[in-house]
Parts: sequence; structure tokens; C-alpha cells
Amino acid sequence: MGSLASINELGGSSTTNVNPLDPEEFRRQGHMIIDFLADYYQNIEKYPVLSQVEPGYLRKLLPVSAPYVAEPVEAILQDVQQHIIPGITHWQSPNYFAYFPSSGSIAGFLGEMLSTGFNVVGFNWISSPAATELESIVMDWLGQMLELPRSFLFSGNGGGVIQGTTCEAMLCTLTAARDQMLIKIGRENIGKLVVYGSDQTHSALAKAANIAGINPKNFRAIKTTKSTAFGLSPESLQIVISLDEKAGLIPLYLCATIGTTSTTAVDPLGPLCDVAKKYGMWVHVDAAYAGSACICPEFRHFISGVEGANSFSLNAHKWFFTSLDCCCVWLKDPSTLIKSLSTNPEYLRNKVSDSKQVVDYKDWQITLSRRFRAMKLWLVMRSYGVANLRNLLRSHVKMAKLFEELVASDNRFEVVLPRYFAMVCFRVLPSALRKIQNEYYDEDDVDQTHANELNRKLLESINASGSIYMTHALVDGIYMIRFAIGATLTEDKHVIMAWKVVQQMVDTMLNTE
Repeated sequence: MGSLASINELGGSSTTNVNPLDPEEFRRQGHMIIDFLADYYQNIEKYPVLSQVEPGYLRKLLPVSAPYVAEPVEAILQDVQQHIIPGITHWQSPNYFAYFPSSGSIAGFLGEMLSTGFNVVGFNWISSPAATELESIVMDWLGQMLELPRSFLFSGNGGGVIQGTTCEAMLCTLTAARDQMLIKIGRENIGKLVVYGSDQTHSALAKAANIAGINPKNFRAIKTTKSTAFGLSPESLQIVISLDEKAGLIPLYLCATIGTTSTTAVDPLGPLCDVAKKYGMWVHVDAAYAGSACICPEFRHFISGVEGANSFSLNAHKWFFTSLDCCCVWLKDPSTLIKSLSTNPEYLRNKVSDSKQVVDYKDWQITLSRRFRAMKLWLVMRSYGVANLRNLLRSHVKMAKLFEELVASDNRFEVVLPRYFAMVCFRVLPSALRKIQNEYYDEDDVDQTHANELNRKLLESINASGSIYMTHALVDGIYMIRFAIGATLTEDKHVIMAWKVVQQMVDTMLNTE
């Protein structure tokens, strides 16, 4: 790779006339990239799941400036293989069980390719009618698959939009809720507005509240307990709201979660919406991870009560085989969002938009420009169909049950919390450590401290091996390991192998304690 500095030192230059969009060259290079990726997936299990590089590794390998003359794609792909892949944590590996999945698929990848290939900027209807209309259609399709109330669909009086991530969904819906309330109480009273979630709600809610101008003192992360499997208790919500009202504050927004990040806890939508309704609050349902599973009839009950909410979102890029980014958001009353986010500069005016007969998605999001995200979601739905999508999700849940059974079969471990979907939270029990050490503590918290440290070291050892990758949660003082299944390539054999790795690591650690 030749840098600009090296060319200047030689005092020479060499350029050729290049057409960056030559169809035949595009065809040639495109085939090479597809072949490269196909080979990558064929060999993906050969790579350490968690990247083993040190911070700053790449700067040592690449030139200090961009190349002055063109380089062939063959040379670039060689650098990708040698320098980039070692620095990738392989989210699509069948041995990836960390965070939440980012499940890929051929249809998702090719849909992204079509979207990128067309490279349209569909901020309003006229800028690319198909981009807007396809988005409206697939959002109704997915809403129907979820059995969302008709009031959330374009076929009712609602509608859906594809945004980037849940962070955007929370900020946009919170902004709409804020402005709707301030119209009633006056903008000077913004300091009285209160936002509610639980101590298990995603941290994106606190960030959204801060950006939206909510006083940080008015953000409520209501404590949850193991007795409710860390779901938000309606009684706890009611108590906190009542105290706020007595203090002269105004309840504004509640975020209820279906499948929390730490443990996949489920907040009871119906009862929470009943509480919120008494105060005229906006209820947003964050089903980023678990929402996809609700296309299966046996999981639909987890979103029972959604008819009482104002908005609902899920990330198709998590567990719906659609590549990042693709956050699907539905609203009962899209006009509230449009009123908050709409801008109409003269240079964007046109007869169709002025007629109010079309959707202009620029008014449903923070940014003006937007990608043709609907294309990949459309390909996923059409390529696999509802039946296959359900069966793929069920296969992941079945594998999680298998792992749960393996954990339960070893009395040194426990499944810490109920498993609702395809993630198992487990740990080595304090009793396993006591047995090895022949020590018996009177105080549970001393046992807990030792057990937490053992489980932390266990996870570090597992991930350092490169054979599998998992992450952790710390809930109610308990350090637990999260085993999240959702990578498209994962099979039973990978789950069984992962459990063997866990057992081997524990055997080694306990024998050296």
C-alpha cells in the first residue's frame, strides 16, 4: 500500500482516468467481494470469536496517510484478510453468544446490497416513491405478523417507520410526548416533566431524556426485585408516580420493556398501561430483542396489553435476520411525531407533499437523509416467509432450553432467572466454591462476593480462549453469565461444545483455588 507521503518523497505521480461506477468493473469486483464473504462464512469457525488484538494494533499496520494512486481491489482484500479480520469480533460466528444477537441472512445481506446499490436518499415521497411506499407496506406486514392492534398500522389510523436503533425510537417518541404535554401545560413547565422506567430499562432511555431536556433529577429508574423476575411492578410505578404528583411534578412518559438487556425480563404491559392511563402518560414499549419472537403465537402473550401503549418498537437487526440497522417503530398517532419533527424548507416543497396525501418520512425521524432500509426487510420476509421465520426463532429457543438443561444437570451451577426466550443467565454457585475451600461463611454477602469474583474470572477465561464469546450482567448484586443464542449459524453441536468449554474452565479454576 503506497501512501501519499511516499509518493511525494519520490517526487512523482501516476493517475489514470477512473470511472467509479463502471458497470463491468462493478460486476467483476462485486463477484470478488461475494466470493470473499462466502469464504469468510465457510471458515468463520476457524477464527477466535472475540478479537484478540491489542488497542492501537491497526495503526501500526497501515500507512500514515491515504494512497495517492489507485490500488487494485485484490490488494485491498488481501489487507482485509490480513489486518481487518483479526480485529473483528465475529458476531455471525455460531459460537457467538454475547450481548444480543445480530442475526444475519442471505436475504438481509442482499437486500442491503440492493439498497446500497440504488443509493437513494428517500427523505420524502417524491425523492423515491418506492422507498417510502415499500416501507409503509412492510411495516404493516410486520405489524400484522405481530398481531399489533389495527390502530398501530397504516391500514388503521397509525403507522410505522424504520429508524436506525432503539435509541432513536426512544428519543423521537419522548420528544413527541414532551411537546404534546407542553402544549397543554406551557413550555415554561418542562422542568416538571418526569420520565419513568425500571432499573433494568436500557440506558438509552436516560440518554434520550437528557437530550430531550428532561431534568436529570426527574428521571425515575424504579427498583425491581427477583420476586417479579426483575419486571417492573405496577404497584411500584403507582407509588413513585403518586409521590411525584404530590411534589408538584407531571408524569410524562413510561418505557416498558419486553426482554430487558441484562436478563430478558418482561414488564407487564397491561397493568402498567392501566396505571399510566390514569395520568395521561405516553407509554412506549421497547421490544428491541424479544419483539421478533412475538410473531410466534406461543410468545405473543408477552405483548398482551400493547393496545394500551402509544408506541412500540423492535430491532429487526437483532433477531429477525435483517442486517444492521433496522429499528421498526409503530405509533398509534403519527401526527404527534410529525408535529415535533417536521421541517418544511422551501427547497423541499413539492405538490405531492403539499397535498398531504403521502408519507414524508423525514418528519418521522431526527435526520433528514435516510436509507432505503425497507428493501432488506422486504427481502427477508419474502425469501423466508412467516412459517420459516417462526421456525428459525423456535430453533433458537429450543437450543436455549438445551443449554438450560445442561446447566441444571451440574449441581455446581444454577440458572439464576427464568428463561423466557433464547437467553440463559447462569453462574457457578457459592456452594461450589465453599466445597472446594472447605470454608463456611455465616454471611451470605461474603459468599456472594467470592462467587461473583469466581464467575468474573470464569467469563474472562472463556472469552480469552477464543472458542466462544459470552457477556455478563450484574443484577441485584449477583454476577451472572449471559448465554444468548441467536446467531444464524448456531446448531445444537455448538451449544453442547460451549457447555463443555464452560465445564472445563470451571474444573481448572476450582482445582486451583
